[in-house]
Amino acid sequence: MSEAQDLRKRSKKRYGGGHRSKKYKGSRELEVGMQGILITCNMNERKCTAEAFNLLNEYADQLYGPENFKEPEESSSEEEEDEDVEAALKKEVKQLKASSGKRERRFQAMDSGANNVIFIKTKNIDPDKLVHHILSDLHITKKNKSRVILRMLPVSGTCKAFQEDMDKYLSVFLEPWFKAPNHGSYQIAFKARNSSHNKRDDIIKALAGLVGKMNPKNKVDLTTPELTIIVEVIKSVCCISVVRDYTLYRKYNLQEVVKEEGPKDGKQEEVTTNREQKDGKEEEIKLNQEEKDGKQEEIKLNQEEKDGKQEEIKLNQEEKDGKQEEIKSNQEEKDGEQEEGKDAPKTEGKGDEEEEK
Repeated sequence: MSEAQDLRKRSKKRYGGGHRSKKYKGSRELEVGMQGILITCNMNERKCTAEAFNLLNEYADQLYGPENFKEPEESSSEEEEDEDVEAALKKEVKQLKASSGKRERRFQAMDSGANNVIFIKTKNIDPDKLVHHILSDLHITKKNKSRVILRMLPVSGTCKAFQEDMDKYLSVFLEPWFKAPNHGSYQIAFKARNSSHNKRDDIIKALAGLVGKMNPKNKVDLTTPELTIIVEVIKSVCCISVVRDYTLYRKYNLQEVVKEEGPKDGKQEEVTTNREQKDGKEEEIKLNQEEKDGKQEEIKLNQEEKDGKQEEIKLNQEEKDGKQEEIKSNQEEKDGEQEEGKDAPKTEGKGDEEEEK
C-alpha cells in the first residue's frame, strides 16, 4: 500500500494533480470593462507571463514608484490568549476581508481566450503611457529585455464585439483624439481571433466613416500616421486603443524595435517600406473613395428629401388651385342662375301682349 500511495503522489506531482493547471490560468477571463495590455508570444505562455510581469513592474516603478502591497499584520500570541474564542473569530474574519481587498495587484494575468496571447489587467495604471515608455526606452537603448514576448499592445477600452455595440462605444471613446477641434492623420490596425462574425473590411469601413464624421480634417495615412487605432477582437470582446509611433516602434514589436539596421538590412527594409507605402496608398485611396461615396450618398439623400418637399409643395399648390377652380365653377353656376332669373319676367311680358292683341 505504501508503494502504491508513493506512486500516486509522484504522478500527481508530475502531472499537476488535476487542479493546478486551472489555478494557474486564473478564475477570471478577459471581460468587457477591463483595461490592460495584450501580449503575444511564441508557444510559451507561462514564460511570457513571467517576462511580462518583470518588464511591466520595472518600468511601472520608474513611472509610478514601487507598488505598495502590505500584508495584514498578525496579532501577538499574548493578545490572542486574552481574547475569548468569539472575539478571536471576528478578528480573523475581519483580517481575511482586509487581505482579500488588498490582493488585487496593479498587474494581474487573465485568460485572454486565444492561444499565444496573454492579457495583463492593469489597475491605477495608464496602459498607453506605460507601453509607450517601454518601447521608447528599448528603441533608444537597443537592449533586448525579453525572449518570448513579441508584441505588447495597450488596451485602453473594451466593449462587446458586435457592430452596434462597437459603433456606440467608439463614438464616445475616440472623441479626445478625433472630434473637432481635435484632428489628425490615422490608420486602423485590425485583428480578430476566435471570432467569425467580424469582417475586417466592414469594421474598417464603419470605423473610417465614424472618424470622418467627427471632423472632416481627419485623414487616412498608412505610411506615417500620427495616430493608430488598434482594434483587437478576441471571441466576443473588442479591445481598443489609440497609440502614437506605431510605425516607428515596429508595430509595437519588442523583438524588432531593438534591432540595429545594417546596410543590407537597410536595403531590404527600404524595399519592404516601399511595398508597404504602395499598399498603404492604395488602401488610403480606397478609404478616401469610400468616404467620398458616403458623402455623395448623404448629398443624394438630402436632394431626395428636398425633391420630396418640393413635390409636397406642388401637390398642395395643385390642391389649392383645384379649390379655386371649384369656387370659380360655383360662382359661374350662381351667375348663370341669376341670369336665368332676369330673363324670365321679360318672356312673361311678351306673352301677355300677344294675348291682348
